[in-house]
Amino acid sequence: MAKVKTAFYCQNCGTQYARWQGQCNSCKQWNTIVEEIIQKEEKTAWKPTSGDGKRVSKPLRITEIDSAHEVRLDTTDGELNRVLGGGLVPGSLTLLGGEPGIGKSTLMLQISLKLPYRTLYVSGEESQKQIKMRAERITPSADNCFILTETKTQNIFKQIEAIEPEVVIIDSIQTLHTDYIESSPGSISQIRETTAELIKFAKESNVPVILIGHITKDGSIAGPKILEHMVDTVLQFEGDRNHVYRILRSLKNRFGSTAELGIYEMLGTGLREVANPSEILISHKEEELSGTAIATTLEGMRPLMIEIQALVSSAVYGTPQRSTTGYNAKRLNMILAVLEKRAGFRLGAKDVFLNVTGGINVDDPAIDLAVVAAILSSNEDIPVNKDYCFAGEIGLSGEIRPVNRAEQRILEAEKLGFSTIFVSKYNKISLKNTLIEIKLVAKIEDVAAHLFG
Repeated sequence: MAKVKTAFYCQNCGTQYARWQGQCNSCKQWNTIVEEIIQKEEKTAWKPTSGDGKRVSKPLRITEIDSAHEVRLDTTDGELNRVLGGGLVPGSLTLLGGEPGIGKSTLMLQISLKLPYRTLYVSGEESQKQIKMRAERITPSADNCFILTETKTQNIFKQIEAIEPEVVIIDSIQTLHTDYIESSPGSISQIRETTAELIKFAKESNVPVILIGHITKDGSIAGPKILEHMVDTVLQFEGDRNHVYRILRSLKNRFGSTAELGIYEMLGTGLREVANPSEILISHKEEELSGTAIATTLEGMRPLMIEIQALVSSAVYGTPQRSTTGYNAKRLNMILAVLEKRAGFRLGAKDVFLNVTGGINVDDPAIDLAVVAAILSSNEDIPVNKDYCFAGEIGLSGEIRPVNRAEQRILEAEKLGFSTIFVSKYNKISLKNTLIEIKLVAKIEDVAAHLFG
């Protein structure tokens, strides 16, 4: 038996030290360095079934490398396909993170039950009976899905050799452990080693692997930061437990864009894909109310229509309150200063509350104009026409700046039945024969004159 050694690892960033110290030199965090037992052995975690397992790569001229389009596996889930860039890439490693109870396991189990490929779903957190009960709610029968409850990687690889799955899902990476590291599951060295074994398996067998990862109280994926560097794709599943809608974002993607977004609705029978998010992000009212305006925003290649709600009231206390939900508070302060200085609206002594409906966070500057319209509507107590929408960025001098891909925003507004859209006059728009009226505005005063006379 090899000599047992100990090493000290930072639980925040994964840096290794020869002895304990109070502060990590890399991430500057205190009291995050712990001792872990390491046993050095020859690693035989994954052996390919064919060949001698020794591949020698040789350099190729860049002109000799085959640049043919990578074949992807269809997940049968349109939202997941969009976020991944078209589907699962063979041999890729995908990491899915999210808060406890948000629906990570439900999403992956739902995908594995509907995949037309032989799928192995490995769970280290639930028994087979628990998974069966959830699976019956989602879909009654699925012949291609195999359920394994195991946490030891050596046993998992034995079952993989027996079943020969085309897709492997691990729930979760923090529960796995390998015989070649003696520290407990979830430790820095165990996460790094088990992930390395799975990467070796995925690359040599060309089987895509999806890992579910826990997150810390700060919202980052638990374990060393190197975990996110090792995998090919990092997905974030987020939402509010009090809302039924969930958002799937891509934080890293070696095979596609990181700007795409998928939206789901949590139901008793699983997660439902939301094909038209604008329907859920715009509330339906029987009467027009002041303080609401519709903005056109983009998430990746997808245009969305979202509702901005504002409430302006006289300040009860000495200092006015500025509160936002789903919008940058500093940007709200900037817009209020522009309205005060450039447009002459007296809002310095009033409370301003701003909300983006649907529980989503938006950082697109193109919604600035809708924020201004909602604030002025609440201040004047005059409702904005429900058939109006806005797309424009507010500059510090009070001008309305052009936004990118304005034509795509206009076409989305037209498709959803809006009659008028306000955009910057500096946008170059070549659309013709559109049913929607395009109002070109240059300053905030122009918008106020159109809306409130």
